[in-house]
Amino acid sequence: MIIGKRIKELRIERGLSLQKLANEIGVDKHAIIFWENETNEPKANYIVKLAKYFDVSTDYLLGLTDNY
Repeated sequence: MIIGKRIKELRIERGLSLQKLANEIGVDKHAIIFWENETNEPKANYIVKLAKYFDVSTDYLLGLTDNY
């Protein structure tokens, strides 16, 4: 799964803690941990929220393109 890696990279690039990102998109920080560790994948509505928050495409998050 590429999405977990991309979420973690974007979060770290922007200097965000797990808690800060979780608060921004409305989930528990453990959800972010599960996504980044590729234990679970975010549901579609959270993929959209993450893309909007990070100002990237959903295709980028999903690994379908390398362009933001």
